[in-house]
Amino acid sequence: MHGEYKVPGGKLVVIDFDVTDGKLEFVRLAGDFFLEPDEALDDLNSGLEGLPAESTSEDIVRAVREALPKDAQLLGFSPEAIAVVVRRALTGARNWRDYDWQILHPSPLPPRVHVALDQVLTEEVGAGRRGPTLRIWEWDEDAAVIGSFQSVKNEIDMAAARAEGVEVIRRISGGGAMFMEAESVVTYSLYVPAELVGGMSFADSYAYLDEWVLEALNNLGIEATYEPLNDIASPNGKIGGAAQKRLGSGAVLHHATLSYDIDAERMVRVLRIGREKMSDKGTKSAKKRVSPLKSQTGMPRAEIIESLKETFVSRHGGTPDEITDAEMARARELAETKFASREWTHRVP
Repeated sequence: MHGEYKVPGGKLVVIDFDVTDGKLEFVRLAGDFFLEPDEALDDLNSGLEGLPAESTSEDIVRAVREALPKDAQLLGFSPEAIAVVVRRALTGARNWRDYDWQILHPSPLPPRVHVALDQVLTEEVGAGRRGPTLRIWEWDEDAAVIGSFQSVKNEIDMAAARAEGVEVIRRISGGGAMFMEAESVVTYSLYVPAELVGGMSFADSYAYLDEWVLEALNNLGIEATYEPLNDIASPNGKIGGAAQKRLGSGAVLHHATLSYDIDAERMVRVLRIGREKMSDKGTKSAKKRVSPLKSQTGMPRAEIIESLKETFVSRHGGTPDEITDAEMARARELAETKFASREWTHRVP
């Protein structure tokens, strides 16, 4: 069995082994990581040898720590990373380049059509009718998009939202509210088979699926890092956040919103949670918490998006694609029957 895992912000870890009578044999760990002393690699292989194939990640981490000499130094990887790569090998996980990626970047659509497309395209990938896909959102209307489990009254000042002309929409993934002004954020969605994140915890998969974004931002001169569980940040403040939804069909929706610009006064008027998260309940604090891409690069939003797409394709491949007529028809239907309905939007009052 063979497994690979690129540690977010770290090095590549590769493992090969056989499974005989339910146990690991002939374990061979490799990668471009750094490890001292040199003999510690043999210790790691020996520590994994004979481990039951049904071992949990915690079991594997424990075995690795017990096998390492006390003076061992691991740079670019960790016992947890070894556990991930072992589990990926055991589950038959695949890598980015194993897929033919499609890139979608349609013209502006209503916000509720975007959240409907997330459901439709994830279902299509799960059914095998669409390959793994990256989609960039464009829209020319303002919206506050709340997480699947958030309370409307706790998160949104509905009177202010109406006054500001901000539509309130509930998405299918968890996480927090997104204040999405037209041309002020960069939002993308990934629709992937579960095998891509096989062997990973939910926390590991967040950073893994967004590592290409960190590379793209660093290429633009932004010192971007991932802060567990789901934040993309820089030394100047938070840039954005991600969310996920996993379907029973085996498909994973992973999407993120990055702040390009911010009207902090307007955001705090609409989002109640924004008020609570600001230590002084004021606009000054809101601007300090969020560090938009425009202020860090001075680049137009469109150029940043093109840079993101170029980085994704250079790392993982990808060809331009279009949303099919059937996919769009289904999304528009869901936008009206589900995502525009009070039953869905206020399912957690």
